[in-house]
Amino acid sequence: MSPKMGFVLVIFLLCSSGALASDPDPVQDFCIPNTEILHSNFHQCKNASAATVDDFVFSGIKNPGKKLGKSDFLAMPVNAGVFPGLNTLGMSFVRADFGPGGINVPHFHPRATETAFVLEGKIYSGFVDSTNRVFAKVIEKGEVMVFPKGLLHFQMNVGDSPATILGSFDSQNPGLVKIPNAVFGSEIEEELLEKAFGLSSKEIGKMRKKFGTQHKG
Repeated sequence: MSPKMGFVLVIFLLCSSGALASDPDPVQDFCIPNTEILHSNFHQCKNASAATVDDFVFSGIKNPGKKLGKSDFLAMPVNAGVFPGLNTLGMSFVRADFGPGGINVPHFHPRATETAFVLEGKIYSGFVDSTNRVFAKVIEKGEVMVFPKGLLHFQMNVGDSPATILGSFDSQNPGLVKIPNAVFGSEIEEELLEKAFGLSSKEIGKMRKKFGTQHKG
């Protein structure tokens, strides 16, 4: 194979892998999951003639799931599992409610770009790029911020009253990796965490207890 052909092949493979990483385009108008066949199989559609307008309307996020106290945070994901009309359309969204001082911890979505629209309140909101540059500011009711795909981002209610954000994703399954849980809630070797963060074994233990798992050793 000539160097020129090899270069063309590499470019083709890179472009192809990028295309395959995105949600596939739908091949029909819509696909309402046929839950009578297999609840978790969202690729099996029921007959289109059996679809109703209620399949394409979702009312579950008109209000927060609970009354929020100080520093509380509540996220209500909306995907094809609860909203059948979204199935195969390559999108999903979330309602996030913050009590005063509430935070959405640093996290990222490996498969989606997110736009966050502030419905109420004042939110300190931002992301970190691959050079560790921070893009952050306080956004208020009616403003929107975008978090590029796969980049670390965060939010905090800096107002005196509850705040609400509606986030939308360009993927049916954006994924969610919360940094504190991924680092201290997993079974990464304790010695590595001590060296990486300059923490003692006792401090690592406290962090593991806070974020959900104990190291099994």
